[in-house]
Amino acid sequence: MTNKKGFDRTESAEINEKTYNELIQVRREKLKDLKQTGVNPFGQRFEFTHRAKQLLDNYEDYEDKEVSLAGRMMAKRGHGKAGFANVQDGTAQVQIYSRLNDLGEEQYEIYKGLDIGDIVGVRGTLFKTRMGEVTVAVKELTLLAKSLRPLPEKWHGLKDVDLRYRQRYLDLIVNPEVKDTFVIRSKIVRAIRNFLVHRGFLEVETPMMHPIAGGAAARPFTTHHNALDMDLFLRIAPELYLKRLIVGGFDKVFEINRNFRNEGISTRHNPEFTMLELYQAYADYNDMMDITEGLIASVAEDVFGEANINYQGQEINLNSPWERLPMLEAVKRYSGLDFEVLTNADTAGNAVKKLGLEVEKSDGWGDILNKVFEEKVEPNLIQPTFITDYPVEISPLAKKKEDQPQLTYRFELFINGWEMANAFSELNDPLDQRERFSRQLDKRKSGDDEAHMMDEDYITALEYGMPPTGGLGIGVDRLIMLLTDSPSIRDVILFPLMRPRV
Repeated sequence: MTNKKGFDRTESAEINEKTYNELIQVRREKLKDLKQTGVNPFGQRFEFTHRAKQLLDNYEDYEDKEVSLAGRMMAKRGHGKAGFANVQDGTAQVQIYSRLNDLGEEQYEIYKGLDIGDIVGVRGTLFKTRMGEVTVAVKELTLLAKSLRPLPEKWHGLKDVDLRYRQRYLDLIVNPEVKDTFVIRSKIVRAIRNFLVHRGFLEVETPMMHPIAGGAAARPFTTHHNALDMDLFLRIAPELYLKRLIVGGFDKVFEINRNFRNEGISTRHNPEFTMLELYQAYADYNDMMDITEGLIASVAEDVFGEANINYQGQEINLNSPWERLPMLEAVKRYSGLDFEVLTNADTAGNAVKKLGLEVEKSDGWGDILNKVFEEKVEPNLIQPTFITDYPVEISPLAKKKEDQPQLTYRFELFINGWEMANAFSELNDPLDQRERFSRQLDKRKSGDDEAHMMDEDYITALEYGMPPTGGLGIGVDRLIMLLTDSPSIRDVILFPLMRPRV
């Protein structure tokens, strides 16, 4: 059991609530004493010359030389006229050695009163102890910030997963591997950006607040602009604005930014998440498959040195080529149902019910096909697989296939049974687009609040002419989960949305 302060109580050496509050009170008394003696417990700028990892990795270069560093005290031991402590900065921990004779009485008294969690700056000489540990012999010590709350107990740490997400700052302090994940996240995003810029894509920014929620099938968050007295939606996708830029003459554009969807929370879903969307004029969904395959493999190689990864014990090979499998074929392979024979909603619905799946009266042929796919096919798609040619009913922004007009030039990428990317040969016929939006409106009237709204301005843009275009969206958080072997999306989002604690 873990108490609300974050201390793991699974061991015998538990810290109860009373003890915790007493420790806070002791630190507040120390704060008061420091102020009374003229010491600023929340100091000013400190100029350091080195980082901890730099000193540990390059000891021979700095031996017996003066160095300075700043960080948080994570351990302290020794009594009397000398003592050792560990100071942790953003790179590693390094040991410091403080002596009364070196610091003088005033600064040594400050050192003796330091608590675990206090932030200090030190200047001194680098040496190795008899045990061979790289250590700074402190000549000058400055208190930079007094910690008024004790860190989780050394041997137990911060184990409560819920609390780790709520107090990410504490998680980062006591669980160094967490910081490593977010350093890797930054490298992955940078590698994505570099891949696209190198291929001539222009990075752009489009609105986060939309008068019409469009670009995806999702329930939006709503807000209100007081000055204009109008309701707005936090964007569920940047798609329609990015395609307006294609109409305007930009041939290759991309955006890496936040989307917001008013949906459930799970290990793979957070209402606020990061998406990559890109659009390329005079291209189609085959070009988008090539880009997707190249981008993900390239990012893995750039950041990790290879495209073979392990996710939760499952080996996944990101090297090309990836399988390209039409949805109709995939459903037949894994469910035994042939939707080329089940050609209408009635016959398809009757066949699907025998599999134990529910069918709504409003479901069309494509909706039923997709239900079978989600239930019977998705869990089997472990290695990277492009599922192609989705039905029109669930693809209101994708171009129809010329030889199979009930299907579209659309694919989704699946890895580890997850949807990782979604792409189209974009619908650029404004008349067809208006008809598709109208069907979506009918769905909304039937109670589907995730169906697309009518966007008259977007149709107007298409009426000016949009070239044949390929578009792609990749869920960045899920990609980072996969590449960092993280079991939950909350492990790769610094501050995930959490239910308030009672």
